[in-house]
Amino acid sequence: MSPQANPPRVLVVNGPNLDLLGRREPEVYGTDTLDVLVDRCRRVAGELGLEVDARQSNHEGVLIDAVHEAMTGHGGVIINPGGYTHTSVALRDALAALPVPVVEIHLSNVHAREAFRSHSYVSPVATAVIAGAGVTGYDLALRFLAERIVRRT
Repeated sequence: MSPQANPPRVLVVNGPNLDLLGRREPEVYGTDTLDVLVDRCRRVAGELGLEVDARQSNHEGVLIDAVHEAMTGHGGVIINPGGYTHTSVALRDALAALPVPVVEIHLSNVHAREAFRSHSYVSPVATAVIAGAGVTGYDLALRFLAERIVRRT
């Protein structure tokens, strides 16, 4: 995409415990911190002609409010719902209401871990799901959304 005066915005939402990236189970989640991950997303987004609006919270309602904000002014959403993947119908319902593509992302391969992690309330309403690619998964999600946003405009 060529540079634009007002590039399309992508909301990148990270859920509970993702503020502990780099410190929490680095053998599972890697050694990059959340700040490094967000900087990487912003760099890749810039290369694709997008802008990133990044949010992280350990609180379900704050995440839902962020998703509601994406109903206008955002071309797509990338969400790593963390543990809410397996528990939050409310977050799922907020994502289902969005008129833009949603990419569910997980740093680890949730299907190769504990059995409860294989069920996602988010996957059925996501446009795409990326799991197990580490921080590179966010790059893939941004590239996917850039293509979808270009096709829509």
